[in-house]
Amino acid sequence: MAKTLTQRLGILLVLALGMALTRIHHSFLHHFDALPDASWGVFFLAGFWLRGSARWAFPLLMVEAVLVDYVVITNQGLDFWSHYCVSVAYWFLIPSYFSLWLGGSLLAKYQRGLSLSTLGMAVLALLVSVTVCYLISNGSFFWLSASVPTATRNFSGWAENLGDWYLPFLETTAIWVGLGAIMHVLAVQLSRARQHSGQPH
Repeated sequence: MAKTLTQRLGILLVLALGMALTRIHHSFLHHFDALPDASWGVFFLAGFWLRGSARWAFPLLMVEAVLVDYVVITNQGLDFWSHYCVSVAYWFLIPSYFSLWLGGSLLAKYQRGLSLSTLGMAVLALLVSVTVCYLISNGSFFWLSASVPTATRNFSGWAENLGDWYLPFLETTAIWVGLGAIMHVLAVQLSRARQHSGQPH
């Protein structure tokens, strides 16, 4: 379905708001603590809904993610660049998040409307893109961050670390993407109903 620039900006705004409200939950918005971070799901859904707009939409979402991290960390009275989660590995968030965008974009390219085949492609695209994102983000942190003791930096340690966190990240991303899928189905059905009602009888 073709989208106007206004529609794309509206979608980007909603996704950006969702990421901000959930990514910032460790800071001063304590009433959002129960919400899991939607960032991974946002980048996947953005790739799907904003396919063809990666040159401007993806950088804007990346800038937002970094700014939210900066606000959260500095609001705690900490120096951003000396924080546990920030190291040279932090730059690998760019290819990590882009793998999610790419997964959503490829799904948008090859999907066949509201069908079982599209559902199967969505599950596969989500699994592959989340796995690639996780391998890049987790691997870069494990092997490059000074927060990981050198003595424990080996393949067995990495394998154990991968196993500890993979399913929680996959589950969280799947929840947000699932909510996005429900919204997408409702929007498509509503659009069809409006078109049908506007046709002469």
